[in-house]
Amino acid sequence: MKTFTRLAAAAALCLGFAGMAQADMADDPELIFKKSTVFHLLSPDAKLATYVIDDPAIEGVACYFTIPEQGGWTGWAGFAEQRSETSIACRQVGPIKISGKFDQGEDIYRARRSLFFKKMQIVRGCDPKRNVLVYMSYTDKLIDGSPQNSTSTVPIMPWGTDTNAPPKCGDFVNP
Repeated sequence: MKTFTRLAAAAALCLGFAGMAQADMADDPELIFKKSTVFHLLSPDAKLATYVIDDPAIEGVACYFTIPEQGGWTGWAGFAEQRSETSIACRQVGPIKISGKFDQGEDIYRARRSLFFKKMQIVRGCDPKRNVLVYMSYTDKLIDGSPQNSTSTVPIMPWGTDTNAPPKCGDFVNP
């Protein structure tokens, strides 16, 4: 009976860690759709998932990103280390309003891709010469570094019939 209790406690602890690994992903982005890529007969399929996140400090910019999700029972339970591939496309979706100063390479989103060692991040920067916001998504792993990345740009342009000059991102970058 003691062995069963220990096994149950260990399983509960592992499921708790798995929930934590998925919690970052569920809080911020909005799921657009998923597409199966690997069929599994008796367990969940592997998929590509496309999400959207609004830049929290810059109104009028949305970033769409796609990440793979491991299938099988270990992927379903949250124990599988997720693949490192990531892609991103950010677009102006309304008039751009920058709420305050920001650092080059500032995180706008972060999610765990394994229980302990890997995370996916989206960071923002500014090319002041061209007045373009630059977004980069990448995965990093404590041991292997950053094996996969993708970059997208958003030129800051007037929106619709708004005749006001758009903001200059260089005015908002911390020195």
